[in-house]
Amino acid sequence: MISQSSATARSVETTEDHQYLIFNLGSESFALAILQIKEIIEYGQLTEVPMMPDVVRGVINLRGSVVPVIDLAIRFWKRPTLIGRRSCIIIVELAEAGQHQIMGVVVDAVNKVTEIADTDMEPPPAFGSRIRTDFMAGMGRIDDRFVVILNAARVLSLDELTAIQHELADCVEPVQGLNDLPSK
Repeated sequence: MISQSSATARSVETTEDHQYLIFNLGSESFALAILQIKEIIEYGQLTEVPMMPDVVRGVINLRGSVVPVIDLAIRFWKRPTLIGRRSCIIIVELAEAGQHQIMGVVVDAVNKVTEIADTDMEPPPAFGSRIRTDFMAGMGRIDDRFVVILNAARVLSLDELTAIQHELADCVEPVQGLNDLPSK
C-alpha cells in the first residue's frame, strides 16, 4: 500500500519533471528543465578571466564559490549577447558521473516557468535548426509555437568547452625570437 505522503511526493516529482524555465536569447525562445536550475540572478559583478575562450564570459562569486558564466549566444551563433536591462544569469547545476558542476548562463530575458506535457513534446528536428541538434533535448509546444528544450549537459559540457580552449591555444603560434634576445 502506498502512503499518502509517498503518492504526493511522486505526484510532485512527476510535475517537476515536466516544468521548464522559458527564456529568450536573441529573438528565439529556449527552455531548461526546472530541476537543473538553482536560481536566477541579476547580470553584474562579472570578473573576466584572461586566456579563456570567448564562450566563457567570466566568473562570478556566488556565496563564496567561483562560478563560470557561459554566453549561450556565442556557443550557438558565435556572437555575444548584448547586455540589456532584462539580461540575467541562470545558475544551472549539472550532475554528471557523481560530480556536481554549477555554471551560470547569460540570457537576454527570463519569461516564465511552465509545464510541458509529454504529448506536447517533439524530438529535435533532423535539419533546419540554427543550433546543433545535439544541444536539443526536444521541442516543446506552448500554445501555438515551439520552444527549443536544451540538453544542458551537452550545451554546457565542460569536456567540450575545455577542448575548445585547447584548440584555441594550439592555434596561437609562439612568439619567434624571444629566446634569441641578447643577455645583459
